[in-house]
Amino acid sequence: MTTTYATLCYLLQDGRVLLLRKAEGLWGGGKWNAPGGKLLPGEDPRQGAAREVREETGLWVREEDLQLLGTLRFSFGEGSAESAPDWVVYVFRAESFAGEPQAGREGILQWHPLEELPYDEMWEDDRFWVPLLLRGRRFRGEFCFDEGARRLLRHRVEIFA
Repeated sequence: MTTTYATLCYLLQDGRVLLLRKAEGLWGGGKWNAPGGKLLPGEDPRQGAAREVREETGLWVREEDLQLLGTLRFSFGEGSAESAPDWVVYVFRAESFAGEPQAGREGILQWHPLEELPYDEMWEDDRFWVPLLLRGRRFRGEFCFDEGARRLLRHRVEIFA
């Protein structure tokens, strides 16, 4: 199995973060998440994050305004921890961007106050690292879900100075 590389980009403004509720039928359908998606072959993570933000929100963020704060490694299935991760996700944060949010086929967009994120409607792993990202902390996380990606089995998060 080959590893899929992807990005997430948390856009912050006025004490709020822009989240996308993924459309049903898509990976993560019904869950709130940051804009992001798979990297194209040969694409740099910063380029991919800027592209995904534009495609999913209509907002423009310059690559130099993207702050890489974390790397997440995801595995799916009980024995998957011994092999290469199924997904590696580069997590960015940006506070400078242009345009007005426009939802598309990926789902609906909504600004959420930083203190009131809908963790019960987000991926189970988010509660372990999103607070770090919102505080500007650097981190690396490893998460193992069951094969159906419904339940988090194990996790580890490292925080860097």
